[in-house]
Amino acid sequence: MSTSTSMSISIPAAPFDYRLAPGATALVVIDMQRDFIEPGGFGASLGNDVSLLVPAIAPIAALLAAWRARGWPVVHTREAHKADLSDCPPAKRLRGAPTLRIGDPGPMGRLLISGEPGTEIIAALAPQPGEIVIDKPGKGMFWATGLHERLQALGVSHLVFTGVTTEVCVQTSMREANDRGYDGLLVEDGTESYFPAYKAAVLEMIAAQGAIVGWHAPSAAVLAALPEA
Repeated sequence: MSTSTSMSISIPAAPFDYRLAPGATALVVIDMQRDFIEPGGFGASLGNDVSLLVPAIAPIAALLAAWRARGWPVVHTREAHKADLSDCPPAKRLRGAPTLRIGDPGPMGRLLISGEPGTEIIAALAPQPGEIVIDKPGKGMFWATGLHERLQALGVSHLVFTGVTTEVCVQTSMREANDRGYDGLLVEDGTESYFPAYKAAVLEMIAAQGAIVGWHAPSAAVLAALPEA
């Protein structure tokens, strides 16, 4: 995959400026699902304070508007499994809360099952026609999804990451992307965790050793650097 930056724009970021490739950079929105974000969903039923994830919504919405205005690619992911759980290994299903497992009835339908109300992306960030939407059976967005091939077909070489949670599905997807040759930027205020210390640790880790996994920057820096729509 080409990562040429001959037509790129510079965004102030850590650990140094990120070179965004207009038209070849996809905005990625990871797992902004009702079950993780809304009160009364799966995340809340596990004892998490879902209000900690809410601050990411407005920055993601602003980025979505900017990408859509320019006709650039957008990817939405949902952590979701087939109804028969054939794509959910026991090693995944049998971990976590002992009383709530993937596939069990939950507050918004069967937990993490495709098509159930809880797996849907929140209304404020709902996908638009033509945007890529994938149901991923793993934490990362590339495993068993065919996403890499779809991005290659679009000529995408750079990825701007948002979504939840920072230390699980977002970080996993970003590391997968790094292994596949993408230049990835994590939007600091466009990602959140139920555990703020974990988010802070991820930001430090991904940018360590000269952007060993990728870069991070606030949404304001990204938006300010974009060319006119």
